[in-house]
Parts: sequence; C-alpha cells; structure tokens
Amino acid sequence: MKNIFKNVSEKISNISLNPPLVLLIGFALLILSGACLLNLSVVTRSGESIGFINALFTAGSASCVTGLVVVNTAYHWNLAGQIIIILLIQIGGLGIMTLATMFPLVLRKRIGLQSRQILKEQLNLDTFSGIIRLLKYVITFTFSVEGIGALLLATRFVPRFGWPRGLWYSVFQAISAFCNAGFDNLGDSIYPWREDPVVNITIMALVVIGGLGFLVTKEILQKRNFKILSVHGKLVLTITGLLIFFGALFFFILEYSNPDTLGNESLSVQVGQSFFQSVIARTAGFYSVPMGSLRDSSAFLLIILMFIGGSPGSTAGGLKTTTFGVLILSTISTIKGEKEPVAFHKQIGLNTIRKALALVVVGLLLVISVSFLLTVTEKASFIDLVFETVSAYGTVGLSKGISPDLTNFGKVIITLTMYAGRVGPLTLGFAISNRTNPSKLHYPEANIAIG
Repeated sequence: MKNIFKNVSEKISNISLNPPLVLLIGFALLILSGACLLNLSVVTRSGESIGFINALFTAGSASCVTGLVVVNTAYHWNLAGQIIIILLIQIGGLGIMTLATMFPLVLRKRIGLQSRQILKEQLNLDTFSGIIRLLKYVITFTFSVEGIGALLLATRFVPRFGWPRGLWYSVFQAISAFCNAGFDNLGDSIYPWREDPVVNITIMALVVIGGLGFLVTKEILQKRNFKILSVHGKLVLTITGLLIFFGALFFFILEYSNPDTLGNESLSVQVGQSFFQSVIARTAGFYSVPMGSLRDSSAFLLIILMFIGGSPGSTAGGLKTTTFGVLILSTISTIKGEKEPVAFHKQIGLNTIRKALALVVVGLLLVISVSFLLTVTEKASFIDLVFETVSAYGTVGLSKGISPDLTNFGKVIITLTMYAGRVGPLTLGFAISNRTNPSKLHYPEANIAIG
C-alpha cells in the first residue's frame, strides 16, 4: 500500500514539474467538471438533461473561450446553467492558474516556484521577473475592463429589459466579449442590436482589448506613445489594425450587395457591421449578420481571419498576430534578398522564425486533419466544415449553423479541436523555446532545391 501511495506521489510530483502538462490537465479537468454540471437536468429550462456529449461540447466551448453551441444559450439554459457557462468562460479566459493564485495573493501568501513556472507558461513569458506584478495587473485590468463594458452595455439593456435582466445580460456579454468567447444569452447574438452604435462599439472594444494581450495593454497604459513601445507591442498593434481594416474592407466589398446580409441595410450599418464582423472573426463568436447566408468568398475571408486570431498572452486563440507578422516579414526579406527580416529597425532572430513556422505547420495540419475527418462523417458542405474547424481551432465560435447537426463523433472531434486550439500552440511554443537539446553532432549542410 505504501508503494502505491509512493508511486502516486511521485507521479503527481513529476506532473507538477511539467508546466505544460499541468495546464493541459487543468483545462481537461475544467472541461470535464463543466460537462458534469451542464449535464444535470436542473440547469436547463425544460428540466431535461442535454446529454453528456452535448454538455461536453458546451463546456469545452466555454472553457476554451470559443463560443460554438449546440443549443441556444438563452433559450435552453436557465440562470444556473448560464452562470456555470460564464464562470467557465471567465476561468478559461483568465487561465486556471491566474484565478488559483488570486486567493493566495489576497491573503498575502507567498506564491511558490512551481506555481510561478506554470504562470510563466500560461502568460507566455520568457522570464520570472515581475511575474507577480503582472499577475496582479492581469486580475485588476480584467475585472476593471469587464466592469466598464458591463456599465456601457447596461445603458442599453437595462431600459429594454429592466434592472435584473438588463444587468445580467450586460455582465454576461461583457465577460464573454473580453474573454473573446462569443457566447450570448440574448437569444440572437448582436443581430437585433446591429444598428446600435453603443452596443456594437462596446463589444468590439472589449474583444480587441482582450485580444491584444496583457503585456501589450500594460505597456500601452505605461508608455502611451507608439514610438517607444517594444517591437512586440508595435507589431501586435500594427498587424491587429491592418487585419481589422482590410478585413472590414473586403467583407464590405463582398457582402454589400448580398440581400441576405448587408444588402438591405443603410450605408452606415453596412460599414459598421463590416468592421464588427472583421473584429469578431479574430476569435469571438458574436455575429451581427446571418452567418448561414454569407457568400463562400466572405466565409473564406473569415476563415483566414479566424486562423490568424488574436495576440500572444491574451484571451484570444488562433495562430496569433505576431506569428503571422513574422512570417510576412520573413517572406518579404527573402524576396528582397535580405539576410535577416527586420521589424521596426530590429532584426528578427532565426529561432523566432523557426517557432513561427512550426506553429503554422501544426495549425495547418490540425485544420486539414479535422476537416478531412468531418467530411467523412458529416453531411454539411466542405466550406461549412472548414469554417467550423477553423472556428474551433482559433477558439472563435462563429458557425454557419451546423454545430447542432454534427454527429456525436463530429462534436467530440470539434471539442478536441477547441481544446487543442486553446492549449496546443502555447505548449508547443514552450517546448520549442525551453526543451531544446542541441545535438553534439554537426552534419554537413545539404543542398536542397526549394520552389
């Protein structure tokens, strides 16, 4: 008996020394716990259980801050169910370790080295320096921004629904938007509010702020001058701005004449919704136009935006803006025949380029593999299946309406894709940067023709 306890203790100790594994297990336990709660009949309006697979799908979507749903959140879940979902979103967005260490901080207790290692991995940091200060900032900043967002939304929702429901809708949408989740308990997302500038701008602002990354927002608040920001901060803001602008421009061009989406709206609403969908496609699953009515060209545009996603160290998913930026700059430097790619008068190291390439390859392989599996088991069109897959990988939550019709196999596959999209790239980045074992052998350079 002692040997069994000793072996278990050793295994737990080994796991605690492996930060990526702790995060993987932590998210898995969060999803399973959420699934068990959402599977209860007492959290639904009908009083009937949703079924474990559907509960697992919903819990996975909420914990991985995605937003894909198999049932309408407003109409299927009662208040208890909605509270469980929003708590999963908040925990998944901030990170398990962030909230777990919040209580010791409040009680003024010391944060151990193992906890710091996991936080370093979760916050995508390269050093332990200032990690507790950053953690305090993350917690304070998150609740402050969500609170301001909820107050702004309340100016619209409270007059319409009354104080209790209006405040609850405001808080739910604010947390979901900042965490880049896209769950809504309004019934039809932002579509009924597509002409309301306060609701649209508030949701967009929360999504963008949550998707910039905590390091970048902290740097912006401290320096307040683009010229003196770090290269990382400049690259995040530049790529984010370009993606939003050109995403909105192309979405407008492709959809302004579509009578099922923007065609019957005024010019101001067309422009506003083009920007809204461009922002939202960057990993938040709200919608202000019917997704099922999009043209295939527009759907493909959103697939590209969803694949790129938000920025490192944020509540967003996807490939990440800096990864995309590094690849673009590397491509430009190769075409120009330059030795090293340069960003804002600083060279980009070879190790950074290799990480970016690895993340792209892993992301593409995951999307291709899952899309292929779904074409075998599901009856939806290919573009709809790819859209669903990329939305899951990028933890976006946009769907062309096929989520409820997926087979149980398809729902499990999409759930695993959301899980991989939330923790996979982060873990891979840690493994590449901290677990390299340089070989003592040096082989002759191969001459391989490329292109």
